[in-house]
Amino acid sequence: MNYPELLSPVLNFLHCPTPNAWIAKAREPENLPLLLTDHMVCELKAAQTAMLLIRKYVADKASAQALLDWLKPYEDFTFREGAEPDFIALHKGLSKSVMPKTRTIWGQVLIDSMVLLIKEELHHFWQVRELMIDRNIPYVKITASRYAKGLLSEARTHEPVMLIDKLICGAYIEARSCERFAALAPYLDGELQKFYLSLLRSEARHYQDYLALAEFIAGGDISDRVRFFGEVEAALIISPDNELRFHSGIPDSI
Repeated sequence: MNYPELLSPVLNFLHCPTPNAWIAKAREPENLPLLLTDHMVCELKAAQTAMLLIRKYVADKASAQALLDWLKPYEDFTFREGAEPDFIALHKGLSKSVMPKTRTIWGQVLIDSMVLLIKEELHHFWQVRELMIDRNIPYVKITASRYAKGLLSEARTHEPVMLIDKLICGAYIEARSCERFAALAPYLDGELQKFYLSLLRSEARHYQDYLALAEFIAGGDISDRVRFFGEVEAALIISPDNELRFHSGIPDSI
């Protein structure tokens, strides 16, 4: 895999690189359980975001329920202290055949992009969970970072521009994930380094899918909104943060 070529558009899209202070804190061995836990939860939240977009904008009642059923075992385990299911068996049951058919081109593009994203994010979820099990890292619930909420709080509240803003936010979240995986990988052990580098291609494609969908739905130039959210995202990354998470800012008295 040509990592510099893959990362180049991601780095150009983001308005700032990850600060060295975050890398220094994140690479400390005692913080690995926290980061793996947060990473696993972030993969589920990414799948939830994609599911909500389909349910809100294109799904009928039956397919909306099918989406909820897809994610319920993951959500029960992560948020409701449910039993740990067979994640591999669950993943094999995911299929976009249950999704609605839509007469709008943008609706079908949204379905195709988001269903693929859901499947990949849930696949990454159980990959991280397997790494945690292999390293005897128990799953313990943690608080969410301020990052995604800080981005989405700037989204406009009327349609169709709210959807466009949410998609742009999704692009930045995926791009930052890709950039951080690459930034942290050199400081990890061989197994984890290989795993995080293996995620770069899908994360890079996810940000491009979100951005392309936003442009398609807008039907015009969205560069001003992309630039706006780029500035919001960078401010969250370079400002002090009192908790360490995969998308947190500069460590402040952590």
